[in-house]
Amino acid sequence: MSIQIINEKCTGCTLCVKACPFGAISIINKKAVIDLGKCNLCGACVPVCKFKAILLERPLQQPQAKDFSQYKGVWVFAEQKKGKVQPVVYELLGKARQLAEKLNTYVGAVLIGHNVEIEAQSLICTGADTVYLVEAPQLANFLDQPYANVLIKLIHKYKPEIVLAGATFIGRSLVSRVAVKVDCGLTADCTGLDIDPEKKILLQTRPAFGGNIMATIISPNYRPQMATVRHKVFPQPELDKRRKGKIIKENFPLEDLSSQTTLLDVVEEVENLVNLAEADIIVSGGRGLQKPENFKLLHELAEVLGGAVGASRAAVDAGWISYSHQVGQTGRTVAPKIYIACGISGQIQHLVGMQSSKIIVAINKDPDAPIFKVATYGIVGDLFEIVPLLTKKFRQVLKK
Repeated sequence: MSIQIINEKCTGCTLCVKACPFGAISIINKKAVIDLGKCNLCGACVPVCKFKAILLERPLQQPQAKDFSQYKGVWVFAEQKKGKVQPVVYELLGKARQLAEKLNTYVGAVLIGHNVEIEAQSLICTGADTVYLVEAPQLANFLDQPYANVLIKLIHKYKPEIVLAGATFIGRSLVSRVAVKVDCGLTADCTGLDIDPEKKILLQTRPAFGGNIMATIISPNYRPQMATVRHKVFPQPELDKRRKGKIIKENFPLEDLSSQTTLLDVVEEVENLVNLAEADIIVSGGRGLQKPENFKLLHELAEVLGGAVGASRAAVDAGWISYSHQVGQTGRTVAPKIYIACGISGQIQHLVGMQSSKIIVAINKDPDAPIFKVATYGIVGDLFEIVPLLTKKFRQVLKK
């Protein structure tokens, strides 16, 4: 790329000077002059020049065909906390098994920590063929820098075709760093994964444009193909204790395990938040509840059923209930046995977070509400009459 000032057109108006975020442009003898030592060719100056006196040239680059024949395997980052592998990992292993079968390759799991080897066998029993185990005292707790260093070097050494991770705080923080260093693409918060039968590349589906459409994203020119997936999007496979696999132990020098940050302490959260992700029954409310006090109806029903209370984004944004209850694209992804939606219209942003529920019961006075398209059972009527009746009936039945 190159940039230059066309002196015949430049009037020295200073608009480009104000637009440059790097202070690379100055006015000398009533003409703009670019300091190429400071300019990073961002192009911010070009559209503000009314006289078209700045010429920025970007060479056209055609993607070159690359040889990916050395890249094999579908990997899952086995996130662990306090030495315990997190549930989202097992869900991803189940999906990785399906992807690997379509690619005729193996499933790998990367387990990083300290004194976590006991967890390796459970990864094999849930679908992993190979577990890459890295243990060191410095890796006991997650820190971005050393974990990224380890995963990057493993990728360079073994060349996996696909790398998956949970869309958790840890997963999002880690794989974004890794993707930059290994020069590959990354699709975040996927709700679907598949393999193109002809091109044999990963199809990564996620909500886009505020959740109004579902986009399928591909990375045909880079390896590995990387994606993060939310908890509860895929079902957890059954544990098969007969499965056999191998554990490959890797060691790294101390400089790879060092970090510029230090974990001082871990403070457990005092507030008892609703664990929606693990609830078997969820009663959720939306805009149809009309005001925050009416969530009491849902709390009563959830208490009788031994479930948790959820909410749509509209209810949370209105301040009727805290964010910890939010289900949807910008909240929790849940897959309970029973999901009861009360006064929720069923926009795609909400459906993304609960459509994997085994049974969906929708209560809404609008017979054309989108929620009824995904509901197992639909009740058209006033939730203020129906919910108390359900609570009363369930209380009578469950007492018996």
